[in-house]
Amino acid sequence: MTPSPASASADNTSGLSHNRVWNFSAGPSVLPMSVLEEVQHDLLNYKGQGMSVLEMSHRSKVYGNIISDAEATLRRVLKVPDNYSVLFLQGGGTGEFAASYLNLMASKAVREKQRKLGKPLVCDYLVTGGWSKSGLKEVKRLGANTNVVLDGVKSASTGETTYNSLPPVSEWKLSKPEETAYVYYCENETVHGVETPANYVVDAVDPSVPVICDMSSNMLSRPVDVSRFGAIVAGAQKNMGPAGVSIVIVRKDLLERDESDPEVTRNLPSVLDWCYFDGAGSMPHTPPTFSIYVCGLVFKWAEAQGLEALSKLRDERSNMVYDEIDAHPEFFNGLVDKKYRSAMNLVFTLPTPELEAKFIAEAAERNMVQLKGHRSLGGIRISLYNAMPIEGAKVFVDFMKEFYNKNH
Repeated sequence: MTPSPASASADNTSGLSHNRVWNFSAGPSVLPMSVLEEVQHDLLNYKGQGMSVLEMSHRSKVYGNIISDAEATLRRVLKVPDNYSVLFLQGGGTGEFAASYLNLMASKAVREKQRKLGKPLVCDYLVTGGWSKSGLKEVKRLGANTNVVLDGVKSASTGETTYNSLPPVSEWKLSKPEETAYVYYCENETVHGVETPANYVVDAVDPSVPVICDMSSNMLSRPVDVSRFGAIVAGAQKNMGPAGVSIVIVRKDLLERDESDPEVTRNLPSVLDWCYFDGAGSMPHTPPTFSIYVCGLVFKWAEAQGLEALSKLRDERSNMVYDEIDAHPEFFNGLVDKKYRSAMNLVFTLPTPELEAKFIAEAAERNMVQLKGHRSLGGIRISLYNAMPIEGAKVFVDFMKEFYNKNH
């Protein structure tokens, strides 16, 4: 039997076929070519159904198979244990800032722990960059009792807080386990280019405390032991699919609630309620049907590649760029401590803003786009997600060499 394009093992090695550019966007981002081709092939008439998935009722048997297959594939790829639920939601990673807090504080286990303590439990936040900082801001707005475990690092020269490294674990200010509702962190900071090493946080946190991790921008790029987390939340539009759907993998005991207490969900909107979605197979109302369908194809593609192979490729791509940065540090100024440099979002500056503008413009002339750093940080940012073939990194590094030789 011939595999579908999305399940083929070799992919995205055709360079700039179909008159496409090298898209280094931080998100929405590049998708596997085979996935795009399958979507294109089936767009008008999905598998002989006489209609597009865009037009299909989410209550139909055909779409029911699409969403259940997507979940089953993701479970296989990430080896999700049976005692975890997988949810397809809306609201993006930003929506999950609030949802994580509201759902954990509605959990029967957390509420019983708080009742025994006799005072509000603490929500611990590791602030490693712009996204975790936004997450902290959101739950503070909702009235959370928060503790900042770490907030970047202090510059030795200016004393200002910078998000280019992490302090050693010995300096973290974790709350007492018996007083903690959960610990929250963002594993890869898309803006600042800081990536926390795998298991770095869960190794430091008492196993009795649920760890909530935002993996929006590095999910599926390396193996992860799901069983060590209370919940994993992620927007899909980096490594998993198009914008419009977010994914939550949550331990089922954290979904248990005391239904006799009306206060449990009084301030929890249904659209953010993980239990509401879990009880309805992610479809209590119309889900983002097309986005989930495309995610399912990406999951099949990732399964065919294998997480170990994808992890090896992510390191090869990023190391190529970092090697060139390190070869000319006086020209390509890497912004992040080498120990915590992201393999997904690589950030650096050039000696002047004028050179940065020239770099971006000349790269665009060579069909390399979306290289401008985030508006809050500036500089250059190249995002190397799963679907970026190794050729894309090679083309970019060749351009870096050329630009350096002409402008240093």
